[in-house]
Amino acid sequence: MILEAIRRALDSGQWFVTRHAKWRGKIRYIEYQKLASLLPNAEILEDYPDDPRGPSALPLVYDRGKPFHAVCAVDPDGSLIMVTVYEPSMPKWLDERTRNPKGVGEP
Repeated sequence: MILEAIRRALDSGQWFVTRHAKWRGKIRYIEYQKLASLLPNAEILEDYPDDPRGPSALPLVYDRGKPFHAVCAVDPDGSLIMVTVYEPSMPKWLDERTRNPKGVGEP
């Protein structure tokens, strides 16, 4: 369901990128416009329906063969908010789909 909301927001041009996501994307060499083009085909790894920002999710996308996670929220008016983007890695992630049960914090 959240993936459909993400697709609708992108299709209608109702999406925003936080300053944090722009910065994180820049240091990881993934532009938010590129991320927006990848999100419609993302795999949703985690769903956060009770997030204070609005229903949120953790999509997995690939760019140039590298995995990226992009925390996304959909606000009440249906706009997509790209909250952050990062490469899943230790200590928090064992691989792009598996959290490390002993890991802490965002890489």
